[in-house]
Amino acid sequence: MGTPGEGLGRCSHALIRGVPESLASGEGAGAGLPALDLAKAQREHGVLGGKLRQRLGLQLVELPPEESLPLGPLLGDTAVIQGDTALITRPWSPARRPEVDGVRKALQDLGLRIVEMGDENATLDGTDVLFTGREFFVGLSKWTNHRGAEIVADTFRDFAVSTVPVSGPSHLRGLCGMGGPRTVVAGSSEASQKAVRMMQLLTVYFYALDCLVHPLFSCIVEVGTCPIARRHCRSSLMSPWYLCPVQNWRRLVLGSAPSA
Repeated sequence: MGTPGEGLGRCSHALIRGVPESLASGEGAGAGLPALDLAKAQREHGVLGGKLRQRLGLQLVELPPEESLPLGPLLGDTAVIQGDTALITRPWSPARRPEVDGVRKALQDLGLRIVEMGDENATLDGTDVLFTGREFFVGLSKWTNHRGAEIVADTFRDFAVSTVPVSGPSHLRGLCGMGGPRTVVAGSSEASQKAVRMMQLLTVYFYALDCLVHPLFSCIVEVGTCPIARRHCRSSLMSPWYLCPVQNWRRLVLGSAPSA
C-alpha cells in the first residue's frame, strides 16, 4: 500500500497476518504446501514484521492469526491495490474466501476505496495479478478465470490490462515479478519463460528482464538466452538490455527498440 509515485509507487504501510497452528496441522499440506516447522515459521514471521517496520520504515498493520484460516498469512491473494483503490478478490478455493473479511476491514480503516467482486462466476487470486507501474498483467490459471481478469480491467480503467495463460499449479507472480521500475524478474523454468514471452507480445512498453538462471548470478536477457551470443551473458549482470556487450541484440533481432 502506498501513495502514487514514479513507476511502482512508494509504500507507506504493510499488512501482514500471524501464522496459525492450523497451517502446520495438515490443512496447509492439503493446499499443496510443504511440511511446516510451526515454531520456525512464527519466528520468521516476527522477523519479517521487524524488518518491514525498522528497515523499510513502513507502518505495520498486523491481523491476528485465525485457526479457521490456515492459509490466512498469504494475504497477497486477497486484494489487488493500486493507488487509493483496493479490489477485494474472490479466491478460487471457497475455503479461502473468508480470508478477505479481515483484509477488507483493515483496508477500509486505512481509507482506501473498496471495490467488491460481486460476480459469483468470477475467481481471482491476487498473486495472479502483476502490476508493472504502467500496466496490469493477469494470469489465467487454475486460480483465476477470464471473468476475474475482466473485473480487474473494470476496476483499474486508467491502465491497460492483459491476460497471460499460466500453465501448471503456479500463479503468475510465482513465475515472474517486478525487480524494480521497468525490470521484470523471471525464473528460468519453461512455464516462466512462456509467460514472459506472452507478456512481451502484449505490451507496448520496454522492460529489462532479469532471468534468474543460477542462485549466484542473474542475467538481463529478453527470453532467457541471448540469440546472438547463444548463452547467458554474465557481464550484463543487473544492466539494462541496451548495455549488453553484444550490441543491442534486442533491437537487432526484434527491430523494435531504439539503439542505445
